[in-house]
Amino acid sequence: MKSWHVSLALALVHASVVFAQGSVLTPQQPQDAGSPGAFKIVGNSLVSAQQLFLGTEDQVYFIDKAEANPATVGGHSAWMSEYSLSSNMARTMELTTNAFCAGGGVLGNGTWVNVGGGVEAVSESAVAGGSSLRLLTPCDDGSCEWHITANLSTERRYPTVETLEDGTLLIMGGCKSCDFINNANSANPTYEIFPSLPALGPDGAYSPSLSIANPVFSPFLNSTLPANLYPLTFLLPSGRLLVQANRKTAIIDHRAGTEELLGDVPDAVRTYPASASVVLLPLTPRNRWEATIMFCGGSNISDDEWTNNLAQAPASKSCVQITPDVSGQYDHTDSLPEGRTMGNLILLPTGQVMLLNGANSGIAGIGNASWAVGQSYADHPILEPLLFDPEAPKGQRWSRANLSASTVPRMYPSSATLLPDGAILVAGSNPNFDYTNSPSVPYETEYRIEKLYPSYFDRRRPEPHGLPTVLTYGGSWFDVELSPDDYFHDPKHTKGAKVVVMRTGFSTHAQNMGQRLIELENTVSIDGGGVAVLHVAQVPPNPAAFPPGPAFLFVVVDGVPSIGVMVTVGSGRLGPQELSAPATLPPGVGANLVTNAKASAGHKPRDFERVVGMCVAGVLGALLA
Repeated sequence: MKSWHVSLALALVHASVVFAQGSVLTPQQPQDAGSPGAFKIVGNSLVSAQQLFLGTEDQVYFIDKAEANPATVGGHSAWMSEYSLSSNMARTMELTTNAFCAGGGVLGNGTWVNVGGGVEAVSESAVAGGSSLRLLTPCDDGSCEWHITANLSTERRYPTVETLEDGTLLIMGGCKSCDFINNANSANPTYEIFPSLPALGPDGAYSPSLSIANPVFSPFLNSTLPANLYPLTFLLPSGRLLVQANRKTAIIDHRAGTEELLGDVPDAVRTYPASASVVLLPLTPRNRWEATIMFCGGSNISDDEWTNNLAQAPASKSCVQITPDVSGQYDHTDSLPEGRTMGNLILLPTGQVMLLNGANSGIAGIGNASWAVGQSYADHPILEPLLFDPEAPKGQRWSRANLSASTVPRMYPSSATLLPDGAILVAGSNPNFDYTNSPSVPYETEYRIEKLYPSYFDRRRPEPHGLPTVLTYGGSWFDVELSPDDYFHDPKHTKGAKVVVMRTGFSTHAQNMGQRLIELENTVSIDGGGVAVLHVAQVPPNPAAFPPGPAFLFVVVDGVPSIGVMVTVGSGRLGPQELSAPATLPPGVGANLVTNAKASAGHKPRDFERVVGMCVAGVLGALLA
């Protein structure tokens, strides 16, 4: 058996073992007591975090380009590290291929894949990584390491990665040897799927005739030079892909091999190196789980202006949205208070979105152009975060209220991710060719790790009882219990309680690839003992709305999220997912009434008092009927 088959098989087995551990979880309170709205420096990443992802409830993984970091591993400079949130300590990890400007995502079995990157070999034994596939199944005991598997069929620097409805990864675009912008000689206007399982047919069954074993040429990508690196790609609930590059937008059906052009994106270039901030807004029952993608900032640069004085080119303030399964045209939403490039939009469990990192002028990238600031192609870092509320009235969606500025410039290429306790971890920034630690450099290599604490960090968190570790696509609901402390002794708060499932994504170059939030339907009952019971529907029976794999489950009460617990969505395996019809939820009961909340079979009350309370509730409910 080929070595990469062995590596992938081991990853599959390990992931299956992890996913097989079923239990019921009860999150507690955060260990970290941060100040609401403030940043705090908490640790050292050992490598510059041009890429990062949250692998477990405790471990964050940082990925750097091959460069002369002082930290070492295996006799050479380290280019990867693993960071423990509980101890704020990092350890170096071995990697032999250059991951500069790679992409990444997570398979449906829980294995993370780092794709492509640096096409050139560099000093200290690193080898070219443009066609490299690097696999990691995260762990909490310091024993997991990266495995190099089979190469891609072609080199890809600046590729985008998106998890598909069968848990495989779509790998899109990039270039073979380009610099910070693409060109016809090095462009790679194709996409491929890893691993190359047969594709899903329209009925959800395997269809060998649709198997994608080789790269598929994309006329859309081929027509969007030069600014089409890291194409902004999102799996839609329809099973198709929204892809935005340069000024153009398309719907790509990777199963049928078709492309459909939509309206051009207005106001600015959004893709790298213009590097707008981009996010798939929450999928909720209120919007019928329709996907709306928001683009903010970027640069209004024409195709023939990419060699001008770009470091001082003003970034765009424009924010636009598109709901491609409904309309092929963009709509404007509230503009930013100032232009921004290279910012990260991070989903919060509340459904709000935090914007942080980036600069007010310039573009992503580094070089020795006469107009560069040091070697940075951007200038004027923005230290103040912004909060976006998609459900606020238009004109009132952005706010800086009660948010403080960071002291650390986060320039090219910085990264960020949501954490299980609801804080945002921020790292990276090194707009230099190599590790640089000199006061003469405008923007040094940055190892400091920060956390930004949203407003709910001064409030007690809900401690929901009964959260599952596995979620299915449709099927029987599950019950989550909230004590009076959890709903802040006001039953009205239970009516607006949310249960959300989140994937925090793979962060690099102003994207969090695969980041998404889906809100589950629920109704609520309050038993005679005052315990509120949320009857929660499973994930809608559509894996394209939320692809299978690891995720975090939060319960939000009165705008305050619980600690997120790690769950598995779907089977924990690659391939078609089992779909079931959603069970009808019990009717919701107002806070002034009582009812027997336990309609679900097999439920075990916590204690004798609960049983007595439920019996009393049943009698009172009959009298009140």
